[in-house]
Amino acid sequence: MKLLSKKLNVVIIAGASGIGREIAIAYHQENCRVFVCDISDDFIEKFKNDYPSIFVKKTDVSLYDNVSTFFKEIKVEEDRIDVLVNCAGIAGPTASLEDIDPDEWDHTIKVNLNGMFYCLREAIPLLKKSESPSIINIASSASFFGFPLRSPYTAAKWAVIGMTKTLAMELGSDGVRVNAICPGSVRGERINTVIEADALKQGKTIEEIEKLYLSQVSLKKFVEPEDVANLALFLSSDLGRFISGQAIGLDGHTEGLSNNL
Repeated sequence: MKLLSKKLNVVIIAGASGIGREIAIAYHQENCRVFVCDISDDFIEKFKNDYPSIFVKKTDVSLYDNVSTFFKEIKVEEDRIDVLVNCAGIAGPTASLEDIDPDEWDHTIKVNLNGMFYCLREAIPLLKKSESPSIINIASSASFFGFPLRSPYTAAKWAVIGMTKTLAMELGSDGVRVNAICPGSVRGERINTVIEADALKQGKTIEEIEKLYLSQVSLKKFVEPEDVANLALFLSSDLGRFISGQAIGLDGHTEGLSNNL
């Protein structure tokens, strides 16, 4: 079933891998014009091979000049953006705050928060030209809870919610809807890496840590990437035309995050 009633111009940040890739594919299947950026040469090459008709460019979102160049190339192709999906993010270090290297803290904030700001700053003028503009920021279930051993990641994700709600207020008179999707643990390479790091830090097995993560979820399952893509489509469709300023949990009902079995 098609959710979108018309062809949209959609920009997916970090769209060649993981959640972003699934979202990019979903919009592509809805006959949208999709623009993707990513930092990984390997992921970009595979994405180009799989979807040669989709625009994709290597971009480091932690560098404003990179982001500006990406959007300049979009403006050559289109004079407006209808949807911006901010997916760029890294897990950051797994350590107690006092043990975190300041450079690792800075890098996590640069990618997860500053990068989102850079993309929003460049996209908003183009979104204001749309008849049905929508911004979707990918946050996390860690936007609602404390997350031991993951303080820079958690700090950035809480900030995303504040930025989302503020932008919804700033841009509401321009008709721009701004929402955040807050997934729990999404099945894929990233959560596997996080679980491995958590197991190493705590001296536990990967199986024990995965069991802990699942024990915190009422549905006892990890989120699938397509679940995030489906919600993004809904929010940018006519069905979601009056939803703005929301931080929407997509986590199978998670009550809290813990690092202890």
